Amino acid sequence: MKYLLLDVAGTILYKPELVTKINETLNSFGHVIAVDKLKYNHKVLSEVIKFPDRTNADFYTSFNAELLYSLGIVPNEELLNAIFKSCSYLPWEKFEDTKVLNEIEIPIGIISNFNSSLKDKLNEYFGPIFSDIFVSEEIGISKPSTEFYKKALDKININPKDILYIGDSFKLDLKPARELGITSYVIDRDNIYPDNANIIRSLSELKKLIN
Repeated sequence: MKYLLLDVAGTILYKPELVTKINETLNSFGHVIAVDKLKYNHKVLSEVIKFPDRTNADFYTSFNAELLYSLGIVPNEELLNAIFKSCSYLPWEKFEDTKVLNEIEIPIGIISNFNSSLKDKLNEYFGPIFSDIFVSEEIGISKPSTEFYKKALDKININPKDILYIGDSFKLDLKPARELGITSYVIDRDNIYPDNANIIRSLSELKKLIN
């Protein structure tokens, strides 16, 4: 492999307090849900509902309503407002296994459905380690469009078969990237998809995949 391409949200950055805050809010309304069940449903729902580049209250109200239905809870305005309030402006953190990125000896790029704040955010958490950063809001195309990936490939100018891509979504990452001949895997740290040949469990596997 000659180039490593990465997704961001759920792949190298995440909000560790998110599921906890949702669960605490549900508990305060008398709804007892196992954390693993909540995490699973949130992940699966995130796979089928497309997040906009810039999220807002209306989007999260709709998303959280669907999440509640999937948990057997009929949503109401009070509960939805409480979840939104508890989850707003939670801090991002980098996954522990991203430390391996400092050991990668080939260029590393980013392709992400995100807003224009992403470049500053990545520099804050990782420093200037990324050779290219492709942001959907800036380019005007978003995943899962293969056109977004083609824009990145044109700039990278490396044969797709020599590019390793890691994302966290089968729909947004794996399918379009593989359609273009990019070697791709979905990272699944929580074992949401057991016994799946398209999965890696940790970014610590990167060096083996690259070599």
